Amino acid sequence: MTPNPRQAELLARVVADGSASIDSLAETLGVTVQTIRRDAQQMVNAGLLARFHGGVRLPSSTVENIAYRQRQTLHLQAKQRIARAVAKAIPNGCSLFLNIGTTIETIARALVLHRGLRVITNNLNVAAILSDAPSCEVIIAGGVVRPRDYGIIGEATVDFITQFKVDIGVIGISGIEADGTLRDFDYREVKVARAIIEHSRQVWLAADISKFNRSAMVELGHLNQIDCLFTDASPPSPFPALLAEANVRCELAPWG
Repeated sequence: MTPNPRQAELLARVVADGSASIDSLAETLGVTVQTIRRDAQQMVNAGLLARFHGGVRLPSSTVENIAYRQRQTLHLQAKQRIARAVAKAIPNGCSLFLNIGTTIETIARALVLHRGLRVITNNLNVAAILSDAPSCEVIIAGGVVRPRDYGIIGEATVDFITQFKVDIGVIGISGIEADGTLRDFDYREVKVARAIIEHSRQVWLAADISKFNRSAMVELGHLNQIDCLFTDASPPSPFPALLAEANVRCELAPWG
């Protein structure tokens, strides 16, 4: 699903607090309890939220991500806004890492008109998208192809990445915890992302608002390793303080 503005606000409230009662959401958003129940059920069906008696909370799984086909449509407008903001900030004639994830694939689509890019990726979807770009050289990392999303992972991938030093590494993430820890679900994917961070002169993180206060099993790194965060709404507390402490520039993707 692509949440409507009211549902996006509902999700942002739950992300900020971890959970919320149906009654409090109805009061905060100025709609009926029945409307909130319908919205909440749609978002539960989409895997965005989980129900408990009288309220909703963030999904609790730390070991399994939402299915790839489902993630392709989740928060699509937010991802498109983030992608446009990232693409606008990327200059022509630079080198990039682009890793795995539906947000990163959306960013790749926003880059097809750039000139003189050299893109190194462990994502076959990104490679396919940018192969249509008339002025972009795409370098594909070797390794094991993950069938569910065509990500390339493994020790061979890490070794390949370490040959390069690029201008900007653009990465996605599954979750950012309240202590600033960056997390994901597949330790093999995480090892590649760590190599990307280490071999990029600047590291940009692209994450929509649903990623804040979301848990996952594997630690990738920390916000203090990021130079710039691109997101679609103001991060909830305590993230503004964490970003300021880590000297991370936060770019809010504009509407339109």
